[in-house]
This record gives sequence, C-alpha cells and structure tokens, in this order.
Amino acid sequence: MNNYPFFEVEKISDKKITILYLNRADKLNAMNWPFWRDLDFVVADLEKDPDVRVVIVAGKGKSFSVGIDVFDFFTAFAEIIQGATPDKREEFHKLILQMQEGFSRMANGENIYIGAAHRHCIGAGLDLMAACDLRLATKDTIISLRETKIAIVADMGSLNRLPQIIGQGNTRMMAYTGRDFNADECLRMGLINEIYENQESLMAGALKLAEEIADNSSAAVKGTKRILNYMEDHSVDDGLKYVAAWNSAFFNTKDIQDAFVKSMEKQKGKEK
Repeated sequence: MNNYPFFEVEKISDKKITILYLNRADKLNAMNWPFWRDLDFVVADLEKDPDVRVVIVAGKGKSFSVGIDVFDFFTAFAEIIQGATPDKREEFHKLILQMQEGFSRMANGENIYIGAAHRHCIGAGLDLMAACDLRLATKDTIISLRETKIAIVADMGSLNRLPQIIGQGNTRMMAYTGRDFNADECLRMGLINEIYENQESLMAGALKLAEEIADNSSAAVKGTKRILNYMEDHSVDDGLKYVAAWNSAFFNTKDIQDAFVKSMEKQKGKEK
C-alpha cells in the first residue's frame, strides 16, 4: 500500500477488512487537494489487494467530514476557476471529472464500502457516503447536501446517486434547501441504514457488519453488487436476463458446498 497523506489505512487482513480513515482531524477532515488527488489511487490499491473485501470509510477526530476545503480549493485553482477563456473552462471541466473518479471507483468497485459517519457529514462528505454501499451514523450526525448554500451545483455524485438511495423527493428536499438533516431523519429516508450511540459503538457496529459480509462467499457478494448496480439504470426484465447470464457463467458449486457446511457448523454450535 502506498502512502497517502490525507488517509490512514488500517488492515485487518485475517478478516479481509480494511478501515480507510480520513485523517485530517485538525481541520474536521475538510477535503483539501490531497484528498481529491489520492482517493482514486488509494481505492485502486484496495481493489487490487486480495486481503481486502470490505472497506469501512470513517473519519478521525471530532467529525467525519465537513466537506471540501473551499479556501484551499479556490486558492489552489483560482486561475482555472476564474479563467474566462475556453482553455480555462476546459481545464476546469477536466478537473471536475478527475475529482469524481475516486467516488466512482468506490461505487463501481468489487469491494463493499461501508460509510461510518459521526457528527458532521457535509457536502462532499455526503458525496463520499453516497458512493458507499451501506451507510451508518452516530445519533448526533448532521448530514447536509449544502452546495446550494454556497452557490454551487453539487457535482461529486450526490445528485446522481441519492435518487437511487432515498428517491427523488427526498433528494430534491435536501438539494434545494441545503438544510441540515439529523440522523433520525436520514434513517427514515433510507439514507442511513443504522444509528449508533457514539463513535465507539459506531466503529464496533461497522466492524461487526463488515465481518458478516466478509464471511459470505466473495464471488456471491461481488456478483450481487454487480447486479444491484446494473439494476440502477436497467429494467427488471433486463436485470433478470443479466443475472441469469451471470450465474450461468460464474456459478460456483464449491462455494455453495462450503457455505452449506459453514451454515451447518454454526447451527450445531447454537444447539450445544
């Protein structure tokens, strides 16, 4: 694993789990350029690693993330952002596409990503959570799609992924108002899967969930994610044909036998 200054990677290799920490705690994990530059690379490293199947995305310090470091971003790219020439507009367009790549690699990757947010999950922090497969939060978490508050159209994935997660109505409410939503409201929307009392119980719950997923057949979990992703923009009929083709190509009898034996062993253990 390469070294990336914004991130801290904690591997639990024997369980096929990795914790990917946002590690700029002194700035509430505000996403400066090293985050945007390196996220795609760190996720690519995790996707290639045979000892990783489930990744927990969490924040060090007092907050998950307050989103993009606006001051850092506008200082670093002032010439591109403010440039009025066609060349500068094209550079800005390419920069936005580059910044989207890490989130897209997570959403489309084979690993399962569990977002674990606490206290603040603002703007690009929500983009990061939306790219995850499952989302957990502490009860004091505030989540906001805040870009309209700073005169920006959200362009890192929330507007594109949230409708599949919470529906158009809830997405539009969050996006148009830029309002803060608490954990209970987000649970009711379906944005958050589970709420925890504090950061300690959040991480314990995330690890338990990660272990439950990693304990299942790797091929079956990867295939399930592929089918669910496919269904986001295809009809039920197309999806049925796709999963039939998938299973006919990748059906693994040994995995099924191993899963059956494991299930029987667990059942015997409960009966003792």
